[in-house]
Amino acid sequence: MNILTVENITKAIGVRKLFDNASFFLQEGEKAGIIGINGTGKSTLLKIIAGLEEPDEGKIIVANHCMISYLPQTPDFGAQETVIEAVLRGARTETNADYIEADAKAMLTRLGVTDFAQPCGQLSGGQKKRLALVSVLLSPAEILILDEPTNHLDSEMSAWLEETLKKRKGAVIMVTHDRYFLDSVTNRIIEIDKGNIYSYEANYAGYLELKMQREEMAESSEKKRQNILRNELKWVQRGAQARSTKQKARLERFEELKNQDAPQHDGRVEMASAVTRLGRTTVEINGVSKRYGERTLFKDFTYLFGKNDRLGIVGPNGSGKSTLIKLITGEVEPDSGSVELGITVKVGCFSQEINESEMKPTQRVIDYIRDVAEFVDTPDGKISAAKMLERFLFAGEDQYGLLGKLSGGERRRLYLCKILMGAPNVLILDEPTNDLDIATLQILEDYLDSFQGIVIVVSHDRYFLDRTVQRIFELGREETPIQYEGNYTDYANKRPDSQTDMVPSVKKSEPVEAKKWNEGRKKKLKFTYAEQKEYETIEEDIAKLETKIEQLEADTLKYAHDFVKLNEITKEKEKAESLLEEKMDRWMYLEDLAARIEKGETVDA
Repeated sequence: MNILTVENITKAIGVRKLFDNASFFLQEGEKAGIIGINGTGKSTLLKIIAGLEEPDEGKIIVANHCMISYLPQTPDFGAQETVIEAVLRGARTETNADYIEADAKAMLTRLGVTDFAQPCGQLSGGQKKRLALVSVLLSPAEILILDEPTNHLDSEMSAWLEETLKKRKGAVIMVTHDRYFLDSVTNRIIEIDKGNIYSYEANYAGYLELKMQREEMAESSEKKRQNILRNELKWVQRGAQARSTKQKARLERFEELKNQDAPQHDGRVEMASAVTRLGRTTVEINGVSKRYGERTLFKDFTYLFGKNDRLGIVGPNGSGKSTLIKLITGEVEPDSGSVELGITVKVGCFSQEINESEMKPTQRVIDYIRDVAEFVDTPDGKISAAKMLERFLFAGEDQYGLLGKLSGGERRRLYLCKILMGAPNVLILDEPTNDLDIATLQILEDYLDSFQGIVIVVSHDRYFLDRTVQRIFELGREETPIQYEGNYTDYANKRPDSQTDMVPSVKKSEPVEAKKWNEGRKKKLKFTYAEQKEYETIEEDIAKLETKIEQLEADTLKYAHDFVKLNEITKEKEKAESLLEEKMDRWMYLEDLAARIEKGETVDA
């Protein structure tokens, strides 16, 4: 049964109309995700459903006795209120208070908050968000409304929340940009597009397919309309005498077709920036150690960045990820060791928090970008700050609006524009998926594919890491960051707690006599028969795969408008690239083994 109906709502902010006679419904137990580009009104829609704002027209119908609990994007608590007081007050604990308090403490501990008596005024924004999340989850509500619930959660916390929401019997409606999270939790996607609301009974992967079908149908209808218009126009131009009823009806039909609106599409961010040439010396981390009080974040860490490194940094909250970034940018000094930047290195850092003194509420959007440069060189030539803003969906009057009027997502998009205007060759992205909409993230991912320089990503977004990085450093497990080759999925499969064969095995103690007999027995290292055959043919296999991928890349251009064929080619290309990566890893192992054999190394018998 329907427990929530949004009926013909219209909402405008100033001259900008967010929703225009839009409707959708939510059924009992459904898990819905709201998506759309920043500034389209996702958070406003949540507030309207929660009863915190009123639509200009239309109404919200909630089933009788249906309770709603709302998680805002930026929660606020009394400065002197303790952690546990704040959580229990929001959870409406009229009954079973002791039971709920125990649950609250368990959830808070799971989310990294352990001092239950700490005043809320001493908490960071991320900690407050986690408090509010626990409070909402404990609430006996039939509908949970969650605005960016995964922000400020590390990967393990996000996985816990994912399972918690999947098991919850009540309905959930949320805004999140975490695509793996959306795909796993939701069974309905609600898209805000040009003032309209489209509802898809599917998870995120299903939504992508259904949206493509909707857009193809709209384009097909528009082509038919244009064909009819051309024929009607020829008839009109022949000098039709609008005397008969039939002729008048045909002219009216022409006018009606002519005045119909063509399908509209959301603006797409266009990312392009100049890149400063990167010299031989890039970024060198030499034996760096850092501790705060009794806690060591990392010790004796050394790493030399390659010119096109794609590096991801992961670990639980408080493990030192942002501190490592600040060491690279020079904001923090190491306790020992050094960080050296080459003379050609130009760092652009997209920070997790935007400095309020840098983004003043009374400053105009265009002036904020002009503070970096009036013009910038891009692969498309020299473009102005105003043109760059248009590429980031700030056009016309929007460029002369005040920063204080922008939504959180719009501010992050503008901040990213400013970073790229600086033409960096070392791009650091600290939690880039917080507040950036999915469409912008997709463009950013494509941009990073061709970025000529080093990319360092700190993120808990599994999808973004899978898409953008080729090496992972994990902080927090040991004193020295642990290096893993591959993207996030590769790292997750190789972690000691996720794959048993990666855990060092404990050997059973041998009898003393056997131990003595085995001591000193060695044999020469050599290939097995299968390894020898593989070593002889693997380079040829790699060459064939590289040729195949090149051909498939050419085919993607050839069949760009045949979506069925393009989908088949894309899947085949992904499979070939995955196989090539496996072959390359295997080739490196065999090459190393061959070198050790040539040196005459021995192993225990």
